[in-house]
Amino acid sequence: MAENEVKLTKLAKCAGCGAKVGAGVLAQLLEGIRVHQDPNLLVGFDKSDDASVYKVSDDLALVQTVDFFPPIADDPYLFGRIAATNALSDVYAMGGVPKLCLNIMAIPESMPKDAVHRMLRGGYDTVYEADALITGGHSILDDEPKYGLAVTGFVHPDKVLTNSGAKPGDVLLFTKPIGIGVLTTAAKADMASRAGIDLAERMMTTLNKAARDAMVKYRVHACTDVTGFAMLGHLLEMAQGSGVEAELQVDAIDLIPEALRLARMGILPAGMYRNRAFAEPEVDPGDTELAKQDLLYDPQTAGGLLMAVDPADADELYAELNRVVPSAQRIGTVREYRGGKRVFLR
Repeated sequence: MAENEVKLTKLAKCAGCGAKVGAGVLAQLLEGIRVHQDPNLLVGFDKSDDASVYKVSDDLALVQTVDFFPPIADDPYLFGRIAATNALSDVYAMGGVPKLCLNIMAIPESMPKDAVHRMLRGGYDTVYEADALITGGHSILDDEPKYGLAVTGFVHPDKVLTNSGAKPGDVLLFTKPIGIGVLTTAAKADMASRAGIDLAERMMTTLNKAARDAMVKYRVHACTDVTGFAMLGHLLEMAQGSGVEAELQVDAIDLIPEALRLARMGILPAGMYRNRAFAEPEVDPGDTELAKQDLLYDPQTAGGLLMAVDPADADELYAELNRVVPSAQRIGTVREYRGGKRVFLR
């Protein structure tokens, strides 16, 4: 790093999706806000879904989302790529295709112009990789840098995927390894290996485009991307929204070995504790090791897609995902809700 370069993560109190307001707090903040009815609003904020969906015609609906956060990497270009990858993911989770993006940026006055340029270029390059366009944006001055995108995508109104359509018998598939939040937290303290940091950066800059392109060929009843609320937070929202319960086979989940070792040492992001406070009352952990539970509460930045798939299509989709995503996993099943807990670890 050159002498005049800024270390971005030192300018932020928390990083990436770990900066997200906890799901429980967010629900309280939204409580009592009246949702206006519009027959063309197919998905709104009342369902805790990844994006809103508005029907324009019988063949076209708009998917809209926004996501931004403080630096999770010191290199401005890499930070821009990660933030853009994360923002685009919500459209993919709805089964949509991103088309138009707007930059959202906050920068300190002291941030070097070249660093700002590289951050924006990282966003632009990732958006173009997604075959979408950046068409403008908004920027303000702030003591802490932040970057992200507002994204508009297209989807057929009859093919929208939400997080509330899971059905009993569905198979749960997932597409990236778990433990990114732990690795990035350890990296800030110089406790992560170079290989671990490289893995985290590679996962956070891998678009969920290939996963989306595969899943839309099959009967996927529900989908969400696993980001700030962690595997258990997002799965709980899917179970509650769908009126079902879910069983996870913990040993089938790709927990990054280095992240598990660090979790056993107590190297955990603050967001993990927020996620645990939100989801733990609805989770039966069985005899799952505490450190493995911690990873399932670990906030992921630009995490993978979690899909509830018709059991008749699960094998074929799993085989296709194995060829195109970083880590195809068959991690559990959806069951009829029997009352009590919503998520069971086995």
